[in-house]
Amino acid sequence: MMDATSSASGSSASKRPLFGKKSLDEWLLGGVLVVGIIALFIGIVLPIYSLLSKSVQNKAGDFVGLDNFLTFISTPSLSSSIGNSVSIAIVCTIIVTSLAFMAAYGLTRTKIPLKGTFRLIMALPILAPSLLPAISLVYLFGNQGIMKELLMGESIYGPIGIIIGSCFWTFPHALMIMVTALSNTDARLYESANVLGASPMRTFFTVTLPGAKYGIISVAFVVFTLVITDFGVPKVIGGQFNVLATDIYKQVIGQQNFEMGAAVSVILLLPAILTFITDRWLQRRQSALLTSKAVPWVAPKRPLVDRFFLVTMLILSAIVVGIIAMAVYASLVTFWPYNLTLSLNNYQFDLMDGGGWDSYWNSIEMACYTAVIGTGFIFFQSYLIEKLGGYKVIKWFFHLFAILPLAVPGLVLGLAYIFFFNGPNNPLNGIYGTMTILVVCTISHFYTVCHLTGTTALKQIDPEFEAVSASLKVPQIFTFWRVSLPVCLPAVLDIASYLFVNAMTTVSAVVFLYSYNTTLASVAVLNMDDAGDIAPAAAMAVMIMMTCMVAKIVHWFVGDVLLKSSQRWRVR
Repeated sequence: MMDATSSASGSSASKRPLFGKKSLDEWLLGGVLVVGIIALFIGIVLPIYSLLSKSVQNKAGDFVGLDNFLTFISTPSLSSSIGNSVSIAIVCTIIVTSLAFMAAYGLTRTKIPLKGTFRLIMALPILAPSLLPAISLVYLFGNQGIMKELLMGESIYGPIGIIIGSCFWTFPHALMIMVTALSNTDARLYESANVLGASPMRTFFTVTLPGAKYGIISVAFVVFTLVITDFGVPKVIGGQFNVLATDIYKQVIGQQNFEMGAAVSVILLLPAILTFITDRWLQRRQSALLTSKAVPWVAPKRPLVDRFFLVTMLILSAIVVGIIAMAVYASLVTFWPYNLTLSLNNYQFDLMDGGGWDSYWNSIEMACYTAVIGTGFIFFQSYLIEKLGGYKVIKWFFHLFAILPLAVPGLVLGLAYIFFFNGPNNPLNGIYGTMTILVVCTISHFYTVCHLTGTTALKQIDPEFEAVSASLKVPQIFTFWRVSLPVCLPAVLDIASYLFVNAMTTVSAVVFLYSYNTTLASVAVLNMDDAGDIAPAAAMAVMIMMTCMVAKIVHWFVGDVLLKSSQRWRVR
C-alpha cells in the first residue's frame, strides 16, 4: 500500500505544472531556485553579453559592426596569433592524447606494479598553477639552464617551451578521462577475438581502440580547448611567439584597448564553443560497453608488454617529478646560477616586486570562500533541479546556464566581468575590485564540473524518498538535510576540494579583476616573473602547489572521518 502511494505521489510530483497547487515548502524552495537562476544569469550570461556588445563598439561606445575584427585580421602581427594558437593546440593534442592513452593503458590493462604510486605522481600537475612548469622549463632549458644543450641550439622561449609546458599541465586532465574510458570492458570480446585467431595487434585495433574511441575523442577536445585558451604558459615562456590568449592580455593591460581585447576574446571563444558542441554531440552517440551480461576483463600476464609499459610509466613519472623538483630547487637557490647555496631568501615575498605574503593569504581566503559558498550554492541548486517537482522551464534554462561556463575560457570570462561589473550604471558596480568579484568569477568559471558532479550523485538517489516525505507531510528541506546530503557527502567533499584547488591555481579568470589589496598568489607569480624575480615566482608557485597538497590531505582526512559517521548504512 505504501509503495503504491509513494509511486502515485512521485508520479504526481513529476507532473506538477509550473504554477499549480503547491505547499508553502515547495513555494519557498521554488523561490530559492528562481534566485539561483537569476544569480547564474547575472554571473555568467550578462557578462558574456557585455563582452559580445563591446566587441562591436569603438572607444566612444558607438556600434561599428565587424570593424574591430577586420582590424585584427588585417594586422599581420595580430592575425598570426590565430595560426600560432591553432598549430600549438593541435601539436599538444596529438602528444598528450597519445601519452595519456599509453599511461592509461598501463594503469588499466597491464600487470605492472606500483599503479597507485604512478597515478598519484602523474596527477601532481593538477595541484600546481600552469605558470610552474613554464618557470621550471626556464631553469632547465633557458639561457642559463642546466640542460639547454639538449635543445641543440633552439630556444625554449617560443613554441617549444609552450608545447612542453602545455603538455605537462594538461596531461593529468587527459589521463583521468582516458583511465575511465579504458577501465570498463567486456572480457567476452577478447575471448571471441582469441577464439577467432586474431593476433594481439589485430585485437588491439579491432576491440581495444574502438571501445575507447569516444574517450580518446573527448581527451582530444579537452586538451585542444585547454591549450588554445591557456594564458599562463605562453605568458611566461612564449617570448615573441604570440597566441590569442596573450594578445588579449596585451591589448587590455598593455594598450588599454578594451574593444580589441573583446574582439580577440570572441575569436578565442569560437574554437572553445565549437569543440564543446562537437564533444557533446559525440557523447550522445556513445553506447554502453559494459552491460549487465558483461564479464569483467582481467589483464593477463604479458612479460614484454608489462616491461614496456613499466618503463613508459617510469619515464613519464620521472618527467613530472623532474619538472616539479626543478621548480622547488630553483626556489631554494640563493642566486641562480652563481650562488647555488640553498636558502629561504626567495620566500621573502614582501621584499619582491609584484607580490607579497598578503597575496598568498588573499588566495587562501578567496579559495576558502569559493569552496564554502560555491559548494553550498551549487549542491543545493543541483538538489532543487533534480528533486523539486515542477518548474520545468526554469530547470531547462538553469541547466543551460550551468553548462555554459565549460565553453568559456577563463580569460574571456574575466574580461567579460570588467565590461559588466565595471559599468557605471550597474547597481552591482560596488563589488568591482573586491574579494567578492573574485569569488563570484571563480565559482562561475568552474561551475559546470561541480554542477554535473552534484546532479550525477543526486540522480542515483531514488525519487521515492521525496514522495514518501511528501505523503508524511515532512518538509522537503528536512529530507534534503537528513537523506540527500548524507548520501551525497562524498560528492559534496569532491566539489569543495575541486573549487579550493582551482581557486588557488587559477590565473586567467582573475588576472583582470584584482585590485592593489586583493592580489592573489597566482597573479603574484605572474607579476614577479614580469619584474624579473623568477626565483621568487617559482617559490610562490611552489607555495601554491604545497597548499593544494595540504588541502587534498585535509580532504581525504575529513572525508574519512565524516564518511565513517554518515555512511554507516553502507557497511553490512
